[in-house]
Amino acid sequence: MKRGTLREQLNSSYIEAANRLMGKKARRRIVAYVESFDDVFFWSNLLRPLETEKVYFEVMLPSRRSLQKGKRSAIANHLGHQLGEYMIACVDADYDYLLQGATELSMQVCSSPYVFHTYAYAIESFQCYAPSLQNVCVMATLNDRRLFPFEEFMRQYSETIWPLLVWNVWCYRYGKHKLFSLSDFYNIVAIPKPDIFHPELSLEKLRHRVNAKIARLQKEFPEGKKTYKPLRAQMLRLGATPQTAYLFMRGHDLYDGVVAPLLGCVGERLRREREREIRNLAVHATQEQNELSSYQHSTSTIDQSLRRHLGYVDCPLYQRIQADVRSMMEHMSDTAENSPSVSRGVEGE
Repeated sequence: MKRGTLREQLNSSYIEAANRLMGKKARRRIVAYVESFDDVFFWSNLLRPLETEKVYFEVMLPSRRSLQKGKRSAIANHLGHQLGEYMIACVDADYDYLLQGATELSMQVCSSPYVFHTYAYAIESFQCYAPSLQNVCVMATLNDRRLFPFEEFMRQYSETIWPLLVWNVWCYRYGKHKLFSLSDFYNIVAIPKPDIFHPELSLEKLRHRVNAKIARLQKEFPEGKKTYKPLRAQMLRLGATPQTAYLFMRGHDLYDGVVAPLLGCVGERLRREREREIRNLAVHATQEQNELSSYQHSTSTIDQSLRRHLGYVDCPLYQRIQADVRSMMEHMSDTAENSPSVSRGVEGE
């Protein structure tokens, strides 16, 4: 037998058998495969509260023999007989959830009861969850002043990009994505230099770009007259709404092109404000220097705070993932042959 062959044969039944060897009273292990190292923290925090006295999760990459990463590695290499109650895949939804089985990968993501996805485009989408952004600023700057209306801005931003998001998903569903790609969408909806004092100006410029692109798409794809509205209705049923559209655009585009620049501007303003306060209150130069040094040592960057905060756990989509995992656990059988009759995604199933 070649080295590593046994490990390559690992499947849900193998994990179940290993659990049985530990005795009836031992906690059963469920292996959760994720796409990359960066995903371990997110999925571990999501799964940990679901553990019981009988079951616990171990989050890991799909291969211990290489650095192979990505959704296909987490799903395709372990699809079919290998995934099961004791071996699951946890992945970003990307557009696969909204495509509802239009591609092979989308079908795998939406139909397998052992593939759990984010519903939102990616983990970065949750990190940019609007109700949590004020606390991210507090984490980074230790200044609790509400300088910017994050939730209202993200709501208006989301409502503005919503019709164009539907068009982008439409292009991917009907094979037109080369003519209107994710990158093309990003180039229109990005706000790399937001005006935090006059956010309405940034939104108005965005609205102009979106409307201009929609007009071009309507001329370029006249067949969309019959299929655009049904797709929009389906997306609404799936949980993508005008108010939450930002969560379904490409995650790192939302992170890098909208939220991080916005928080960067607000955070810098709050940081300077706190430092100015220290300088004004200091009795002498030594105290000023000591207090500034202490403050700067205690703060963190916006990027660090965005990636490590957990303010998105109240997001309905996040809780929906947990509900899916709970459903699988409730249907877990004593034998690997009895699989749960649960599915998340493809309408009509």
